[in-house]
Amino acid sequence: MRIVVGMKWVPGTTSVRIDPKTGTLIREGVPSIVNPHDMPAVELALQLKDAYGGEVIALTMSPPPAIRGLEYLIGMGVDRAILVSDRVYAGADTLATSYVLAKAIEKIDKEIGKVDLAIFGQETIDSSTAHIGAQTASWLDWPYIYYAHSVKLIDNNKVLVERVLENAIEDWEVEMPAVIGTHMKALKPRPVRLINKIRYKVEKPIVTWTNNEMKLDPRCTGLKGSPTIVAKTVDVPEVPRKKIVYKPKDGEDAAKWLIKTLLEDEKASKAIIKALKEGGGK
Repeated sequence: MRIVVGMKWVPGTTSVRIDPKTGTLIREGVPSIVNPHDMPAVELALQLKDAYGGEVIALTMSPPPAIRGLEYLIGMGVDRAILVSDRVYAGADTLATSYVLAKAIEKIDKEIGKVDLAIFGQETIDSSTAHIGAQTASWLDWPYIYYAHSVKLIDNNKVLVERVLENAIEDWEVEMPAVIGTHMKALKPRPVRLINKIRYKVEKPIVTWTNNEMKLDPRCTGLKGSPTIVAKTVDVPEVPRKKIVYKPKDGEDAAKWLIKTLLEDEKASKAIIKALKEGGGK
C-alpha cells in the first residue's frame, strides 16, 4: 500500500499577519509549525503502513523552510517526503493549491508507483477552510470521505472507513485509489524516534520539485490561478490580559465569581464590540 499524506507548513497562530495590499499571509520572519490538524492524518497513514506494509510519502506545497516540518514527519516514521515549492505557486488559494497537490500525486503515481490513498488533515489553523481534501479528490476524480477515525483494508481494492459525526458513527466501504480526510481529534500522533532522525541524516529522503519538474501552467497556480481574493482585512484590537487567578471554594462559588466579573467588565466588552463593528467585523 502506497499512501501520500498531506502536510502544511503554517504560521504559528499567535504570529499570523496579513499583507494589507495582497491579502495573503506574510511568512517572512514568522515562526512556522507543522499544521497540528495534519498530525492525525500522518498517524493514520503510519498505522496503515504498520498493519499492511507499504510506503508513506509526505507531500507539501510550501516555501523551502517547510523542509523542517518534513524532517519532523520523517522522524515519526514517514518513508520519504516531497516539497513542492516555486515562486509561481505563491499566494495560492485552496483551488490552486489542491490543483498543484493533485498534479504532484499524479506524478508520484506515474514515476514512483501506484498511489492507493491520499490522506489529509481536517483543516489548517491558518485558514480553516477544510477544502483541500475534497478539492484534491475532485481534481483526481477519486472518491473522498472525511471525518475518518480509522481505516481498515478489506481487500486489494477497498478500505473500510469509520467516521464519527456529531450524532452518528458511520462505516463506509471505499474503493481505492481514494482521498481520506481525518477528524482533527481522531488519533494521537506518535513521537519522533532517534533511529528515524538518523535515517534522515544518512538517506536524505526529502526531494524538492519546482515547476521545472512539475511543468504546470503558471496561469493555473499561485495568485493567477486563484479565483478567491481577500477584499478587506480588519484590524482586531488587542485585549490586554488581566492575569487574574481566582481559587473558588466550590463550583457554585466559581460560577458566581465568573458572572460577577463578566458583568463588571461589560463596559470593556461593549467597547471591543463597537470597535469591531466600526472596522467591518460582526
